[in-house]
Amino acid sequence: MSRREALVAVLIAFVVGVLAAGSLRSGPGVATSGGEARDALPDVRWRVTSAFGTHLPALGDNPLEVAERLRDATDGRIDWTIDDPGEVVPAFAIVEAVSRGKIEAGYTWLGYDQGRLGVSVLFGAVPFGMTPWEYTAWWVGGGGDVLAQEIYRPLGIEPILCGMIGPETAGWFRNEVNAPADVEGLKIRFAGLGGRVMQRLGASVTMLPGGELFQALEKGAIDATEFSLPEVDARLGFDRVATYNYFPGWHQPHTTFHLVVHKPTWDALPPSDRAKIELACGNGVYRNFANAEATQGPVIERLARAGVQTRSFSPSLLAILEEASNAVLADEAAADEVFARVLAHQRAFRASYAKWRALAYPAASDGDPDGG
Repeated sequence: MSRREALVAVLIAFVVGVLAAGSLRSGPGVATSGGEARDALPDVRWRVTSAFGTHLPALGDNPLEVAERLRDATDGRIDWTIDDPGEVVPAFAIVEAVSRGKIEAGYTWLGYDQGRLGVSVLFGAVPFGMTPWEYTAWWVGGGGDVLAQEIYRPLGIEPILCGMIGPETAGWFRNEVNAPADVEGLKIRFAGLGGRVMQRLGASVTMLPGGELFQALEKGAIDATEFSLPEVDARLGFDRVATYNYFPGWHQPHTTFHLVVHKPTWDALPPSDRAKIELACGNGVYRNFANAEATQGPVIERLARAGVQTRSFSPSLLAILEEASNAVLADEAAADEVFARVLAHQRAFRASYAKWRALAYPAASDGDPDGG
């Protein structure tokens, strides 16, 4: 081999080496777009307890999907085990368990913690309160997330909006409900501030997890229950033991779900992992709401064919419920300064938003393109 041929061979070997090194640096498992060494990033193996059975549409399937998308986006490095309620932590004890570090994270409706933290229910749903798009606007652009962080971080929790559905049904009843007298003495399962309102009208209110409701209705332990969307309620079999399904969901015009993460665990994550989890939860909100809205119409039609009586509360009864709701909110605000501050913040945002809503959106219609 001549000297020139040897030099060419060395140059070719050098170029091949550089290209190979570049390929390795940009390949999977070595570097991330954020500049963090892929091999240096720890695996994230969390036990995440859901407040809802993973078999339930809209409620329990969303954390599964969020976990799956994180798993796919990170080549399996972020891998969560989603536990059903009661497997590790009871449904109503998730926030407390996360706060104490018993589990890394949970997926829940914050209002379940109302007995320990009164303001929590305002982050879940308020009777005659925000629509789904109002709440997301308040959370993302109106400072709702900052308020939640101010309240939950001192408790050792990072709150992340991670799911949302539209209005629930007003409940399933064995008998018709036409007037306040029909509520007096009624044994009913009811969550959140709506439960306080029903108590104010004379109902006997209890709180039970979703998995216990069918049996309670069937055995007569309760006369009625509210829980979730028609699709979810039908999956739990309420239509087999209660004939009347009432609307609208005055007590929960939206229902939001949050990922609550043990704060020290959250702070220990690399910034890129925190961003990935926030992105996955943001996608979870969008997909959860869209999927839930898309599936309720066919379910209502199927329930009607099965003999379910779908009814609407009368305007006069709704007016009484709204009056009682305002009284309950006033009582809670008078007794809890933090509750009062968050409620005032939400109301101020709604008042400002109402100007835009009135100008920008037409009155609700039945969807008939011809206006008929």
